[in-house]
Amino acid sequence: MKNYYFNEDHELFRQGLKDFLNKEVVPNIEKWEEEQRIPKEIFKKFGDMGYLGLNYPEKYGGIDADFFYAVVFTEEISKVFSGGFMAAFAVQQFMSSPYLMKHGSDFIKEKYLTKAISGDAICSIAITEPNAGSDVANIRTTAVRDGDYYIVNGSKTFITSGVYGDVLITVVKTNPNEGFNGISLLVIDRNAEGVSATKLKKLGWHASDTAELSFDNVKVPVENLLGEENHGFFYLMDGLQLERLVGAIGGYAGSEAALDYSLQYMSEREAFGRPINKFQVLRHRVAQMASEIESIKYFVYHCCRLHAEGEYVVKECSMAKLLGTELSDKVMYQCLQFFGGYGYMEEYKMARMFRDSRIGTIGGGTSEIMREIIAKMVIDDKSYQKSTQTPIINTKATNGSANGSMNNKTNNQKTTTMSYESTFNTMKEKAESAQPLGSVLKLNFGENRIVIDGTNGANNVTGDDIDANCTVDVSLDDFTSMLNGDLNPMGAFMSGKMKVKGDTGVALKLQTLFS
Repeated sequence: MKNYYFNEDHELFRQGLKDFLNKEVVPNIEKWEEEQRIPKEIFKKFGDMGYLGLNYPEKYGGIDADFFYAVVFTEEISKVFSGGFMAAFAVQQFMSSPYLMKHGSDFIKEKYLTKAISGDAICSIAITEPNAGSDVANIRTTAVRDGDYYIVNGSKTFITSGVYGDVLITVVKTNPNEGFNGISLLVIDRNAEGVSATKLKKLGWHASDTAELSFDNVKVPVENLLGEENHGFFYLMDGLQLERLVGAIGGYAGSEAALDYSLQYMSEREAFGRPINKFQVLRHRVAQMASEIESIKYFVYHCCRLHAEGEYVVKECSMAKLLGTELSDKVMYQCLQFFGGYGYMEEYKMARMFRDSRIGTIGGGTSEIMREIIAKMVIDDKSYQKSTQTPIINTKATNGSANGSMNNKTNNQKTTTMSYESTFNTMKEKAESAQPLGSVLKLNFGENRIVIDGTNGANNVTGDDIDANCTVDVSLDDFTSMLNGDLNPMGAFMSGKMKVKGDTGVALKLQTLFS
């Protein structure tokens, strides 16, 4: 079905991401769940593919894509049957590093943001304390100015990636007597002297690590302050709308995955001589859930569009988070029931999905807090205004048309220009040693071209202008940069440097020629 919010480029990106997840993530989920740790290497692989900088400027290593690429990303990482995995990468890209981009100095962006985007640094957001959750104004961790440093003392809890991570975006009190007007944000190196972490045992989200952090006279350079001192509370309020949207997306996307998984089981499981998907009571339950998932999904899409257009939609994002996460709890409960006793067994994914879903209505603002925010706006006519800060990320909207395509800016990456002949010879060598494409792929450089015919059990390379299943328009300089490893093929596609015509599935195979 044609989708108002996603164009062909989004769907090509989705397929490439699915292939990547099926290769690098899905086969390892069980191991990571048992080890209760996601290897740092996988963050680097995500960074190398450009997946951790979707909405960030190219100058910091990002892709500068429109926001609906982030929606696709969140949907797909929510469907690998591991809430812990989803949480780790959602925190990395949408809940911690945005503060580096929006409020960080050039020094902070170069030192920390670039590494977060490349996957060389794992980031956390450290807000919650043992005695302060949703009530942020009552946090007790202090940061006292001492010359060129802040001295930080206190503790945090329930911090995703706080054990094995590298960077902590930490909420501190720089003026303890001023409530929310005395809150600041500091970037603290996880391995700095005086920072310690205790790994928490959780009901779910086993793949991701969750920490209780302690800060004992930690010296933090003054240049690690994000934005202005004592403005941290307002920075947090701005950032919460994106966090809530991500929670809502994860809610309906995880529900879709659970229902699909259940439908497969129901088609195979028999009772009283027929598949259980033939029993009316179960069929109607599926129909109800499918309807609710679809309805909430498209409401969340609407909220995402408003966010992408720069609207500060507190009420809508709170509604989306409330509905999406409570939907997930309902769907996981009912889907587990479809499995009967098997749903209670760890060898079936439903047991894990049931556990993992439960945190959704708690983290990022409880359902009770969401309802109170909505009630204040609906009943008391309260309004919330966005603080006057530079926009966090690229908010280009998309409606599936040319107006929604990604910004095609010239990047600052170093490129080495090769002649067409040299490029042709390089591609010929790579293609002939690679697995046959099974299709005809044409690389169009304008006046020149390279055609790879992989239909006869081998990749034959020619410069003739023949019909192809897929044509990729790209400049010779950009293609040379891809060959040299200076430009990521997926990043080139997402930034508009490669234009794909025809069978987009063939274009996905181009990645294999660069490995």
